[in-house]
Amino acid sequence: MGQAMAGHLARAGHPLTVWNRTPGRAADLVALGVTEAANPAALAAASEVIVCCVSDTPDVDAVLFGSAGVAKGVHPGALVIDCSTIAPAATRDFGSRLADQGVAFVDAPVSGGSEGAQKATLSIFVGGEAAAVARARPILERLGKTITHVGPIGSGQAVKAVNQVILAGAYLGVAEGIVLAMKAGLDVEQVVAALSGGAAQSWVLANRSGRMLANDYPLGFKVALHLKDLRIALGMANELGAELAVSRACAEIEVALLADGHGEDDISAVARAVRARAGLPA
Repeated sequence: MGQAMAGHLARAGHPLTVWNRTPGRAADLVALGVTEAANPAALAAASEVIVCCVSDTPDVDAVLFGSAGVAKGVHPGALVIDCSTIAPAATRDFGSRLADQGVAFVDAPVSGGSEGAQKATLSIFVGGEAAAVARARPILERLGKTITHVGPIGSGQAVKAVNQVILAGAYLGVAEGIVLAMKAGLDVEQVVAALSGGAAQSWVLANRSGRMLANDYPLGFKVALHLKDLRIALGMANELGAELAVSRACAEIEVALLADGHGEDDISAVARAVRARAGLPA
């Protein structure tokens, strides 16, 4: 996702310095005239705004505060925008540590998957002080379609957790509906078209029901990443005293999918479990 997002900024005329944890992954960006840094510290030293998009909380920690991390090279007055999806508490800690260096921070997790990153149609949930968010907005507007400032640092991550909880229910609900239609001998494509005019209509129904019917799940948003996000949400729920039964059920399915080697599948692969329980090929 980060590569696609950086490409939008480069094509919009922003002078960019980039770094990727996997050597060679920045080749397409370098072909656009982008400079590749040796490490995050060197990138930060050359930048007024640093955008981070990696997989998990420990990854953000390493990029920001590792031995050659952003904090080693960043200038006072710089802005860090974190588009990763990580724990809200860690986000607040990272913001505090950067503030001690005179660096502003916003958390800006995104929703829309690899498709949204490629098309610059992401929804972005932003947490941070108003002045920092105002600085970040022109950059975020190159990456997404809907940018919403939802509160102080960490709030963006909390909203992303809510997003992932709702998605868990949406994917499981559509999967169960598709399987029920199949078992009933209905024309599933006709069913989807009919439902699309009523209250059951959703992005998941419109864009992922076909994958569930075909039992084919090319990458959109990885099962492994959604499970990571659900674990963040379930941790929040535990702290706050909320019971998320559907999310727990979805997480259990995704744990089994990972064990069976389906962690790289699109999240719509939760339908594999629903199909199997109904005696259909999974």
